[in-house]
Amino acid sequence: MTSYIDQKNGVFPSVCSLDCPDQCGLLIHKEDGKITKIEGDPNHPVTQGSICNKVRHMTSRLYDENRLQYPLKRIGDKGEGKFVRISWEEAIAEITSRWKKLIQEHGTESILPYSFYGNMGLITSEGMDRRFFNKLGASQLDRKICQSAGTKGYSYTMGGNIGVDPEDTIHSKLIIFWGINAVSTNMHQVMLAQKARKNGAKIVVIDVHKNQTGRLADWFIPIKPGTDGMLALGLMHILFNNNLVDEAFMQEHTVGHKELREHVKSFTPEQTAAITGVSVEDLHELATMYATSPSAFIRIGNGLQHHDNGGMATRAISCLPAVTGHWAKKGGGAIKSNSGFLAHNEDQLQRPDLLANKETRVINMNQIGDALLQTEDPVRSMFVYNSNPAVVAPSANKVRQGLLRDDLFLVVHDLFLTETAKMADIVLPATSSYENTDFYASYWHHYVQLQQPVIEPFGEAKSNTEVFRLLAAEMGISDEAFTVTDEELIQASLDNEQNPYTSHITLGVLKENQYMKADMSHSLLENLPTASGKIELYSETMIQDGYDPLPIFVPIQPDGDYEFMFIPGPNHNFLNSTFSNNDKHQKLEKEPKVHLNSADASRLFIDDGEMVKVWNDRGICELRAAVGDNVLPGVAVTQGLWSDQDGKIQLVNALTPDRLSDIGDGATFFSGRVNVSKIS
Repeated sequence: MTSYIDQKNGVFPSVCSLDCPDQCGLLIHKEDGKITKIEGDPNHPVTQGSICNKVRHMTSRLYDENRLQYPLKRIGDKGEGKFVRISWEEAIAEITSRWKKLIQEHGTESILPYSFYGNMGLITSEGMDRRFFNKLGASQLDRKICQSAGTKGYSYTMGGNIGVDPEDTIHSKLIIFWGINAVSTNMHQVMLAQKARKNGAKIVVIDVHKNQTGRLADWFIPIKPGTDGMLALGLMHILFNNNLVDEAFMQEHTVGHKELREHVKSFTPEQTAAITGVSVEDLHELATMYATSPSAFIRIGNGLQHHDNGGMATRAISCLPAVTGHWAKKGGGAIKSNSGFLAHNEDQLQRPDLLANKETRVINMNQIGDALLQTEDPVRSMFVYNSNPAVVAPSANKVRQGLLRDDLFLVVHDLFLTETAKMADIVLPATSSYENTDFYASYWHHYVQLQQPVIEPFGEAKSNTEVFRLLAAEMGISDEAFTVTDEELIQASLDNEQNPYTSHITLGVLKENQYMKADMSHSLLENLPTASGKIELYSETMIQDGYDPLPIFVPIQPDGDYEFMFIPGPNHNFLNSTFSNNDKHQKLEKEPKVHLNSADASRLFIDDGEMVKVWNDRGICELRAAVGDNVLPGVAVTQGLWSDQDGKIQLVNALTPDRLSDIGDGATFFSGRVNVSKIS
């Protein structure tokens, strides 16, 4: 594999590793072997030279004085943050000796990996690590903290994670951002929307918070939290009732349009308005605007799926482009995720065949707090990497209580002494993506990209693949699966006969071109991976899985007798907990706030800028009030995952529920309730 490490000066290609749909192509500037500047690749078809603040200031993270340089062993009480430096040999020996004893006394399922996509590199996030824990027979982690509800709901309609090519959305004449703060989380889709706007497109934003994306809209439509599915069903009532549908398209490309037509008759505009907060007049205007647009595109966000009913809400929204025939128009259709176009060979990468016991216990990561606190067959050791559950997991107080168990042997592999790492017994320093070999596949645009090392590993930091090879060797695992190189992992992953869109993409081609686009000559509508081969407005598969075959609306679950729906959304300068520990990004974001409607604030005698208490039976936060009209009455919105620090109580996930969603067993971060009161 080509490496740029030995070239001390120059400009080198790279990829952004953050869990972001844009997955930018980058240019890395080096002087004397050190990165001095990061910029967007102007030749990358989607990035086009533009990157976000998070990546622009990445050097402050890479060379932060607090970055971990060598392994650490706890010497103080759990959570006290007192450690002593040890060697890698000592660290690996300590981990494996503890694991061997646990396996002997309690079995392999007493050990649990916990990870997500803090680094989106595919061999970093789902390569040697998955192979290792499969071979070990450890408890399996169900990684469903982000998109599983919406992904499953959308797939029941479309068959998989497939949508319009975002580059085609410059031809859209109506762009609807639904439940996504795209300015902060999908900036290049906003850039494409702005280009479309110059060609006459209108931008509509549907959300619970008039954030930066809402403010750029031609029309912002506020909606009551958890009612997105009702809005979609109410719109379909109007579309069918007013003959604003594409009968020819439905006849040729869908199944179940007759059943859907009958089904949505009960979702009247009056009922929809009462539940969603969107007026009858606005419902009619939006339906007519959408149906009569020459080409309408819906960007379905992650926000709306983080409700109890999020899977079915996404399912309902995904029916709209089929009812109106927008899939047949240039720039028309929808995107929930496009990862299906770039699907790699997961079995060859992760090697599930190495797991001998197919009945091995599975733990949903959204309920890690309960898992860590259960007394029967408890998790006795956890290995955390690419994640920071003490901050990102719901019901965070339960999670922290579990992590602080004296009998839990906790190992954390990270770049920093995160909130989770401070509770660990062993801490291992991790490389950044710029120090690794890896490949990337966006879940929004259609490009596979290659990462070649740009700089030397920081201090004694090691990559995930290297760490798990060391652990396998020390555990006495000698399978060939653990001796292959990173390059061989990439080659095996790209060899996917099941995906016609990437058959031309090989490691050799990526070495020459840095990035390659999926072959989009295959017609989306002719290659749908549904059971019928068509868009399924009525789904037999859903019946088999125990669901209603048509999109339905079920209100979100009760969550205590509290006044406000609580929505802890993302902010502009963090990505989950990444960057939240960095001084530069904290200063850019300033401080955590809770957004309240003016009427609510007046009733509670809260002035703009005052400190308030936000609480429920799960926890408490003290935040500064931002009072105005950018949220509806009865709604409280925060932005960003700020941790409790320096005596400040601001961990918003202490307030969030750990229930699972209706479809896909996803997270329900946005279906909690809180009270808010002035701090005397």
